[in-house]
Amino acid sequence: MENNTSLQQQLLEAGVHFGHLKKKWNPKMLPYIFAEKKGIHIIDLNKTVDGLQEAAAAMKQIAKSGKKIMFVATKKQAKEIVSECAKRVNMPFATERWLGGMLTNFNTVRKSVKKMQSIEKMLNDGSAESLTKKERLTLSRDKEKMEKVLGGIAQLTRLPAALFLVDIGHEHIALAEAKRLGITTFGMVDTNCDPNKVDYAIPANDDATKSIAIITNYIVAAIAEGLEERQASKDDEVEESDNEAERRAARLQAEAEAEAGRGGRGGRGRGTAAATGGAPKRRVPNSRRPAGGGTGAR
Repeated sequence: MENNTSLQQQLLEAGVHFGHLKKKWNPKMLPYIFAEKKGIHIIDLNKTVDGLQEAAAAMKQIAKSGKKIMFVATKKQAKEIVSECAKRVNMPFATERWLGGMLTNFNTVRKSVKKMQSIEKMLNDGSAESLTKKERLTLSRDKEKMEKVLGGIAQLTRLPAALFLVDIGHEHIALAEAKRLGITTFGMVDTNCDPNKVDYAIPANDDATKSIAIITNYIVAAIAEGLEERQASKDDEVEESDNEAERRAARLQAEAEAEAGRGGRGGRGRGTAAATGGAPKRRVPNSRRPAGGGTGAR
């Protein structure tokens, strides 16, 4: 409980509880609204803590299973924070512009990424030296443009397992694409949005930089934890397989030694028989005895 209180205090200081003007509200946000102050809705921070912890736990499991979570935040005040956080845990992100079809038309987007990477390779390995100065300049500009929009998803080889959106109203295209593909969605939901549109809603102020930073950092910490646990379990598996190999080798060696021992005992047995002259001597029958021996001669 103490941990929750300190988290609540941090959220309060970051202004996470400030919603939109009353006239801009979405009635579906009613369960998450604590009060109204000077015409502005105040978000219930107890609900924010619950939503945040639930979302963080789910994301931790996704990261632990080795799947990707894509961060989407194209709002001016969220761009930098979100891209920094996503890079920290090596997750894909879209912070410049959401390209229509980035998920639903993923194969085409992948082609653009490959084109960007091949231009980068050309410029780096010197194969662009044969081109004219103007052509090289054009290539550099193209690469920069593509890098800006596609740089965050350059390492994404397949569709992400989940999407984290900073403002679900602002990122409605990304949300619609994720829904169509059955991708799990997490989102910061302000008082002017419908929380039912995302699988995991985190009621929070999605306009203030501090509010975006505290929520995103909390989630990234959970993802980092999941990744660490994944690595630890991998290390354990490697150790287990090493131990198994050692046990197997020891077993085989013991079997070989036992076999050698059995062979040695058999050899000694045969040796003693040979030393005593093998089988007992046969008695020679009377008929074969040489003549002139005792009663035979008359």
